[in-house]
Amino acid sequence: MPLVKVYQPQKIEKKIYRLWEKSGYFNPDKLPSKKGKPFCIIMPPPNANDPLHIGHAVFVTLQDIMIRYQRMRGRKALWLPGSDHAGFETQVVFEKKLKKQGKSRLDMSPKEFYRALWQYTQRNRKVVRKQLKLLGASCDWSREKFTLDKDIKKIVYQTLKQLEKDKLLYRGKRIVNYCTYHQTAFSNLEVKYRTEKGTLYFVRYPLKGEANKFIVVATTRPETIPGDTAIAVNPKDKRYKQLIGKIVIEPILQREIPIIADKAVDINFGTGALKITPAHDPLDFEIGQRHHLPIRATLDFQGHFNDLAGPLAGLTVKEAREKVLYLLKRGHFLVKTKDYYHEVGHCYKCNTVIEPMLMDQWFIDMKKPIPGRGKSLQQLALDAVKTGKIKIIPLYFKKVYFHWLKNIKDWNISRQISWGIPIPAYHCSHCGKSFIHLGKKPSHCPYCGSKDIKADSDVLDTWFSSGQWPFATLMTTKKNDFKTFYPTDVMETGWDILFFWVARMIMLGMYRTKKIPFRVVYLNGLVRDKDRKKISKSKGNVVDPLAIAEKYGTDALRMALIIGSSPGKDIVISEDKIRGYRNFANKVWNVSRFALLNLKDFPGKKPSRLGKKDKKILQELDRTEKKITKYLNDFHFSLAGEAIYHYFWHTFADRIIEKMKIRIREDKDKEQAQYIVAKVLLDCLKLLHPFMPFLTEAIWQKLPFIDLKKEKILMVAKWPIS
Repeated sequence: MPLVKVYQPQKIEKKIYRLWEKSGYFNPDKLPSKKGKPFCIIMPPPNANDPLHIGHAVFVTLQDIMIRYQRMRGRKALWLPGSDHAGFETQVVFEKKLKKQGKSRLDMSPKEFYRALWQYTQRNRKVVRKQLKLLGASCDWSREKFTLDKDIKKIVYQTLKQLEKDKLLYRGKRIVNYCTYHQTAFSNLEVKYRTEKGTLYFVRYPLKGEANKFIVVATTRPETIPGDTAIAVNPKDKRYKQLIGKIVIEPILQREIPIIADKAVDINFGTGALKITPAHDPLDFEIGQRHHLPIRATLDFQGHFNDLAGPLAGLTVKEAREKVLYLLKRGHFLVKTKDYYHEVGHCYKCNTVIEPMLMDQWFIDMKKPIPGRGKSLQQLALDAVKTGKIKIIPLYFKKVYFHWLKNIKDWNISRQISWGIPIPAYHCSHCGKSFIHLGKKPSHCPYCGSKDIKADSDVLDTWFSSGQWPFATLMTTKKNDFKTFYPTDVMETGWDILFFWVARMIMLGMYRTKKIPFRVVYLNGLVRDKDRKKISKSKGNVVDPLAIAEKYGTDALRMALIIGSSPGKDIVISEDKIRGYRNFANKVWNVSRFALLNLKDFPGKKPSRLGKKDKKILQELDRTEKKITKYLNDFHFSLAGEAIYHYFWHTFADRIIEKMKIRIREDKDKEQAQYIVAKVLLDCLKLLHPFMPFLTEAIWQKLPFIDLKKEKILMVAKWPIS
């Protein structure tokens, strides 16, 4: 049956996807090559809180190219799909939707709120699954996972319990990054820093019992003065040596606090004297611990000052700053002010200024040696890349990876939100200790035997559960999957979550399985518009991948996302670029249609002899196939796409077809000419298939010369180069 005159992807793509699903070949256990060498990619799980966007289309395209290529190479290829509950991210999105409806989570009980979120994510999972299929994702849907699946949670809890057993998990009062709007703590990675113009306030602290003598301190946060418990100077600073050990009067509440010496004080900052507020600054907390200073937490978790702040009680940070400046000026304690540019941390979701707060949180020790292994989680992650067991593409991200790991701090894994995996922890009021307990609520404290225990209300950081994704999925799908497919082959994801996710997958994978979780990390770029602006809703330049695919065809979108992009570099996308590859899809269709019309009487077999020019054509085809194969093996997807694009258009369509149609029409070595057209067309469809799967499969299904074609479905056709 000939191809219709006009390529209409809207009418073809869904039929083709149903054909693939019906074949069962997404499942590696049903492949003709099921005994081939395993190849596995675990899909970075999209958040189950909204439909896919253009950034998701990038990872779908890249991973599908790899899977389809390896499947055609005869590998037992598994692409395991899934979605992420996404903790804080999802709760924020859902609460915004509730707000638009005039509702609030406070209108519901915790159980009702959780149930509503569950239903919301399950609806979105169905939407995302449908979108992935429309983008051509050849995943094994029989193995699909969700980060809140019971068996996944069981694996996560086992890891948590093992960390506790190895004494790498601890609960303690530490300074954490806290958003007063969302009222939850964040890890260091989740804080968005930006340089802002602020003010440096120079404040006079009178020396006790010494008239008209004082020490001047420079601070950006005068409102925290009621929380001061000392003034610190560097022991090498000659200006202040005679003052160490003396007492000063804090200017707001008139409290007496000591002058101490600590090497952490920067002699060159401000006046060289630092006010120490252990409850509200990480460095101050560390200095306070070394000198056994008392802790005065003057700010509450709603962002208001408490009674310890005296005249500032009940005020917000902004209000308290205005009030304290008034008081300092009135008492003649404010010496001067100075413009000051500094890095200010903000909540990455709402932009509220992050408050360093002293809180009880669960932490994982990154630098403590693992019992029996002699290496820390930090060292495991460093060694995996240093030794070459894990390759990072592009290479320059190795330095960034090493820098972050070498400066890593303990990981705060607890969040004060409702949505997520609850921390199975309990606190004993009698002895003050906290502990992990799996299963039913324990009857007593394992440390002191007291029955006065209370469950922890926090949930796990979503990156802790998703950091176990590669092994947790394969341990909970089909029998022998972990043994067969782990370590996985490639982890493809955005460069912006190298630390959030990739580094943590490496350290947790190495910790739990004693194996690397994947062999290659491929980092894609972020999508930008034609003016190189970041795609975002606020800028109004969001590209809906499904709308574009509906208009121009999925294959055109996939080619536009891949060609011209390289790992780690931002991807520029525009409708003009997508339209250009729609034109290429039409070219492939029309050339194939023309070829088939001229191959009606072709016997479907290789002729007994070929002329020199025909052999030369096949030699050029062979060189092109080897070049494209090498590009794909080396993860140069753009170069591979460009190579087949140019070969098909400029060599096959412009030269070979033009020459062969004359020979076919004039019946000069017609059979040889038909064979060349058929052979080049078949191989081009194979080479194009990973990039443009719908178009190529649709053409493949119309090819009549079975002896050359052999396979009924292009998706499992043998790659031209073995």
